[in-house]
Amino acid sequence: MAPRRKPTPAAPTLDELRARIDAINLKLVDLLAERARVAQAIGRLKHQDGTPIYQPGREREVLAAVVEHNPGPLTADHLRRIFTEIISACTALEQSIRVAYLGPEHTYSHEAAELRFGHSAEFRPEASIAAVFQAVEADRADYGVVPVENSTEGSVGLTLDLLLDTALVIVGEILMPIRHALMSPSGEPARVRRILSHQQSLGQCRNYLAANYPGCALEAVASNALAAQLAARDPEAAAIGSAAAAAAYGLKLIARNIQDVTHNVTRFLVLGRNAAARSGADKTSILFAVPERAGALHGALALFARAHINLTMIQSRPQRERPWAYLFFADLEGHRADPQVRRALAALERRALFFKLLGSYPEGRLAVA
Repeated sequence: MAPRRKPTPAAPTLDELRARIDAINLKLVDLLAERARVAQAIGRLKHQDGTPIYQPGREREVLAAVVEHNPGPLTADHLRRIFTEIISACTALEQSIRVAYLGPEHTYSHEAAELRFGHSAEFRPEASIAAVFQAVEADRADYGVVPVENSTEGSVGLTLDLLLDTALVIVGEILMPIRHALMSPSGEPARVRRILSHQQSLGQCRNYLAANYPGCALEAVASNALAAQLAARDPEAAAIGSAAAAAAYGLKLIARNIQDVTHNVTRFLVLGRNAAARSGADKTSILFAVPERAGALHGALALFARAHINLTMIQSRPQRERPWAYLFFADLEGHRADPQVRRALAALERRALFFKLLGSYPEGRLAVA
């Protein structure tokens, strides 16, 4: 006689699964409340010893631990976004963080700031990149977010120039995919006579514009969000910006993803008044000038090669007071407190005509669009 097979358990019903979700939600609320109370206790200790509330190295450590523990099915990026918002909300209980960015709302700088600080921070739009620097320098904001480099159009010269004179330091970076959209009041391509956007965005879409709107006037404005605001007032105007800006300013999308290069990424810097501690995966930015003689720049860069330190970027900028003389901006892997980095920087400072350490900070991770 064949053994009797056990009956297959019935699959849970929809109501049963929803009941499990409800119970899990309540557990999550209890755990979040416990986390918030611990965060408040940490905040009180920070206030007592004057430690800055925002700790970019610690935030990276927390996110890395969460991702490493992840059993799925949520992706690593899902968890980073969720925990960024949890950290943002708990940090706001310790102290409201004021973040200045190139405004108005719905610029890419605004999106980058929200990506880094979460939606519980207090965001303050500024009219220009220089105004972002000034807001942090004058203590009207705790941190500033500014664009510094685009993978298609290269460096943002104004940001590099402002880093020369500021007392602020770089405490973080944000790498964000840029997906441009074309929008107008009617959403009808045939009605477009002028296209407005930031100069960098116009450059990132030049082939698309030449092929599809060869007869339209191209006008550079201070930000993509301002372009959307202006386009909303003119039935013959269109703007280039993020798709989110279209809904915010009452525009209709004509086309999405119009950037010439698919993998179009902008790097943003986070500026603050206090240096960032080591996170274990850091980058250091410097500014220097060398004597005007053969081999001087080669000798400066060789200091890092001999120390096995990778330079990830080097960019020259004209010295304003000396025609045909240049300053060099460079990014390198490692933190200023790492022994090999400290020795290489000290050696460069001894041989350079001018040297400035712009900051050491956690290396950014490319966000998922």
